[in-house]
Amino acid sequence: MGRGIAPAGASRGSNEAIDLRDGGPEQAGLGVNRAISNVNDEIAAALLGLDACDQTLCDTTLTHLDQTAKKERLGGNAIVATSMAVLDAAAKHCGVPVWRQLSGDGVVQMPLPQVQIFGGGVHAAGRTDIQDFLVMPLGAETFDEALCMCADVYRVAGEQMARRGSRMGVADEGGWWPDFESNEQALQILTSSIDEAGYQNGQVMICLDVAASEFGKAGRYRLKLGDHDYSTAEWIDKLSSWVDQYPIVSIEDPVAEDDQDGMRLFTAAMGNRVQVIGDDFLVTNASRIDQAVASGCCNAVLLKPNQVGTLTETYEALRRAKLAKWGTVVSARSGETEDVLITHLAVGWDCGQLKVGSFARSERMAKWNEGLRIERQGWAVRGFAGAGALPVQRRLR
Repeated sequence: MGRGIAPAGASRGSNEAIDLRDGGPEQAGLGVNRAISNVNDEIAAALLGLDACDQTLCDTTLTHLDQTAKKERLGGNAIVATSMAVLDAAAKHCGVPVWRQLSGDGVVQMPLPQVQIFGGGVHAAGRTDIQDFLVMPLGAETFDEALCMCADVYRVAGEQMARRGSRMGVADEGGWWPDFESNEQALQILTSSIDEAGYQNGQVMICLDVAASEFGKAGRYRLKLGDHDYSTAEWIDKLSSWVDQYPIVSIEDPVAEDDQDGMRLFTAAMGNRVQVIGDDFLVTNASRIDQAVASGCCNAVLLKPNQVGTLTETYEALRRAKLAKWGTVVSARSGETEDVLITHLAVGWDCGQLKVGSFARSERMAKWNEGLRIERQGWAVRGFAGAGALPVQRRLR
């Protein structure tokens, strides 16, 4: 028997698979009884008798059964949970961990973590315009050491906020609830926290999830914090100035999903200095990745199975990105569950990077701790991806 649980995202791209919700007055309309009925009835009937070890067959069956581009008939949540459960069942049948079921006889590396320190945007009621301020421990030599380094920065950042008299809270993904006068102040405090934690010379670098679709539209970017309005060119200049001033090595969704020209311009300007990740811009979609490669947009992709609907489609997006020599980052959602499968995906598919939130909230720690357990199993895990997982050269402070 296998299990799978569908997560949900507060910040969603317009081209993502659509969750099926019940509507009506109960549970604020967010119930999933209709999706569950689809699993128990139509989906179960279609999968009955198929080989669970043939993930592609099972997932293709699900996709053909739904027959909509965004999985809206049966529900992206029903389909992705089923796809995950099939993989879990297959691994149990074969008597191996899920990551080993995915890697086969291949040798894999532990992924480089991206850990949220401050949550913003829709993850923290809009307290900052930038959605996530994260750190990446490029100087670590093991996954265990990487988590310890990030935990140091997380602790020091909380202490710095307390000394400033900031209100303390926890954002959706476990990072500190921000209390800053500007977006740039968060960068200043985070940089100071890295220094105070004792990490220098590029050992720990900053990643930003801008999630620009939340405040950008039709080539204009309106920031509430500081009351600024930018054109695409002006916004790219602002982000570029942050890269010049702070130890930033990765920027996710720097411009809005409808701003392809902006993404191309930003990648051309900064793609040799920072990892440029497409999330809402790519929505784990293989064809969108191909288009981005051809047009010179991005050099990395965020991989979220529930964005596209099945693990087979997620893997195809990964494969296309690797062919382009892009960075690949398996990611959780803001509305996460205790399921740890995405950690196994990051290891078993040898993705190189993993982003699941911070060092608070059990649904986040479950995934980090699963990584520790996998690393300590030892067999077939050979080393740690480290800075080599980035599509750009490591930048030193």
